[in-house]
Amino acid sequence: MRSENTPFVGGPLDGRVLPVLVGATGQPPKTYEIPVPNDDGRPPTVHLYRRAPGRVGRLGLPRGWKYEYDPAGRPPGGPKWPWTKRR
Repeated sequence: MRSENTPFVGGPLDGRVLPVLVGATGQPPKTYEIPVPNDDGRPPTVHLYRRAPGRVGRLGLPRGWKYEYDPAGRPPGGPKWPWTKRR
């Protein structure tokens, strides 16, 4: 599999660039979870990063990706169908 060096913005990995595996389309996953172990035996704390467009090229198209920290840490709820409305 191929990997791509991806910068992280905010949270515990702020400023770091890590290799992230990309899929068949050449894009990294939409979310990136990082478990941090606790010393007192509790389950690990999970930090969530969401994919965002990286730098923008001359034509206004994103060139590469970056991950931005999501302090709420909620994973995506699922597909958003156009015929369902939230009330």
